[in-house]
Amino acid sequence: MRYDVVIVGGAIVGSSLAWFLREEGFSGRIALIERDPSFARSATTLSCASIRQQFSVPQNIRLSQFTLSLFRRLEEEFGAGADIGFREKGYLILASDDGLPILEANHAVQIAEGADIVLENAPALARRFPFLSTEGIAAGSFGRSGEGWFDAHALLMLIRRALKGRNIDFVKGEVTGIDRQADAVTAVLLADGSRLEAGAIVNAAGPNAGAVAAMAGVPLPVEPRKRSVFVFEARESYPDMPLIVDPTGIYLRPEGAVYITGGADPEATDGPADPLDFDPDWPQFEEIIWPLLATRIPAFEAIKATRAWAGHYDYNSFDQNGVIGPHPEITNLFFANGFSGHGLQQAPAAGKALAEFLTHGAYRTVDCSAFGYERLVEGRPFRELNVI
Repeated sequence: MRYDVVIVGGAIVGSSLAWFLREEGFSGRIALIERDPSFARSATTLSCASIRQQFSVPQNIRLSQFTLSLFRRLEEEFGAGADIGFREKGYLILASDDGLPILEANHAVQIAEGADIVLENAPALARRFPFLSTEGIAAGSFGRSGEGWFDAHALLMLIRRALKGRNIDFVKGEVTGIDRQADAVTAVLLADGSRLEAGAIVNAAGPNAGAVAAMAGVPLPVEPRKRSVFVFEARESYPDMPLIVDPTGIYLRPEGAVYITGGADPEATDGPADPLDFDPDWPQFEEIIWPLLATRIPAFEAIKATRAWAGHYDYNSFDQNGVIGPHPEITNLFFANGFSGHGLQQAPAAGKALAEFLTHGAYRTVDCSAFGYERLVEGRPFRELNVI
């Protein structure tokens, strides 16, 4: 079977690309490969499903702004009743005295990109959020609009349903190899023995992207990193609480009648995760997160953890930023990988950008040149400082 484009990975990145290819008028044959169409262990569905504009580089802000614009026109794009439960309650990123210069520099970038972010000192934060202790806090940046959280599974299913009837072949299978001849990839091989010939191959394999790239003989510094998320109950209800990020990296936000929290993973030393390890690290909650929550929000000294889950980031160990676009030498091999925790919110934008490139030969809406593979070859990091 021959396809014009074979997309390896059918979760939010791959599905977004397939949808936008048709939106851009691409008429060629498309195969969308997914090893687990239930998405039970997908980075997409195990995500905390949030969107923000508080990044340190303009290009990341623009990607999220594109996705935000899509959220605001869901019914226009997907039909009446389209809903992903978007809760536009903002991010509050806190900084100590040591972190204040970076927070201020990031805020200046965000304002220049038109983001509705306010920077406030500790007394102003205490007035805005009376439940918050500002001990050890110099300032915080708060997204008054254009930030929040949503239902990841609902977004994925919305796009997957929209692909039906658009002449896209959904292929269930495990990719075991990629055929390559000199400066071109030619086919994708599946565990059942199938061979899908391809005019172009797109690596949208999430945490497995590094392994998929290696099948084509291409190094890609993207690996799975386990991240645990904990759910807890509290007597106090703060329905207007934003997603709060402490200077330690620990975050929390409301989720209906409960709260979710995480961010205690030892990023500097954790290394690649076992792809089959989805057991949450409960000692993180007991030993690190709970004491911090009790300090930051005194009412949370008495809380009850109820459940937890773990998922995997597609972590770019080179510079914690996405890799988007063609390989500089294997020009029919494309990447949409390594978003390091912000892939769900940027997937529609990355899909749109790659769809434009594959259809028209250039980016038109969001210029993703800065995310190109070339920087890996040249050893030139394009670093994102706000990795949550």
